[in-house]
Amino acid sequence: MGNHLSLLGQSFPSESKFHVDDIPDLTGKVMIVTGANTGIGKETAKALLNHNAKVYIAARSQEKAEVAIKDLKNSTGKEALFLKLDLANLKSVKASAEEYLSKETTLDVLFNSAGVMFPPKEWLTVDGYDMQFGTNVLGHFYFTKLLLPTLIATAKSAPDGKARVITTSSSAHILKGLTFSAFEDGPARGKMSTTDLYGQSKTATFELARRYSSEGIVSIPLNPGNIKTDLARHMPSFLRGILNLFLYDVEHGALTQLYAGTAPEAVELNGKYLVPWARVGPTRKDARDPKVGEALWEWLEEQVKDV
Repeated sequence: MGNHLSLLGQSFPSESKFHVDDIPDLTGKVMIVTGANTGIGKETAKALLNHNAKVYIAARSQEKAEVAIKDLKNSTGKEALFLKLDLANLKSVKASAEEYLSKETTLDVLFNSAGVMFPPKEWLTVDGYDMQFGTNVLGHFYFTKLLLPTLIATAKSAPDGKARVITTSSSAHILKGLTFSAFEDGPARGKMSTTDLYGQSKTATFELARRYSSEGIVSIPLNPGNIKTDLARHMPSFLRGILNLFLYDVEHGALTQLYAGTAPEAVELNGKYLVPWARVGPTRKDARDPKVGEALWEWLEEQVKDV
């Protein structure tokens, strides 16, 4: 296992070969970035705007999103658009997709970039799921599912025949397999620490890549690197202090997903897991197991069928 593949290598990667200036002109392309009111998502939106994409910032708080949009306008001269999305509420997810589809007929890239990490364990979503899993996996799954027909239609008329779904995972996915009984509140979940649940909520599933590659969907999960963002806001401050010594800035944090979402050669990376900075890395064996992927997919389908 080479240095850049190990967990340590992912934490201290060598210089990136891909830079923001390598992003091609994105004129005419429409993109959604979830959680783009802050952190890596905001940095991603900034680079996309600078390269002329039309960008929707999908976030829960309109107030925070509007501050981000103003900020982005100051730094790029371009206006991002707000799309209300609360991933911890499936009805809100449905309303958000419907709102988007009332405004746009195409979608070139969906960046599933929002996430929660280590919230208080008792936090659940509106629908009663573990907060991390419900937001990071189930909410994004449903949002993606509702936008898939548009992504597929966009791919059909795209010059490269592709549309992309880029999912920000993390190195934590290496730590934990899936425990289906822990997704909803109950005894199994009670036995798991929030760190376990974070690892589980970010398990990179390659099922989307398997199911839809023939329809032009390129699905790429990635580890953005260890980045200074407010994702760690629920951690004890002394731990945060230690962690900060090992963290990179958000500019670095956005690189791998920008590469996945915009680089012409990245359309060949369907179902690959990317690590810092902008290269293919390893994934846990069971994350690649089609049986695990299929079981997870069916369970997720079951949860959203009556929203």
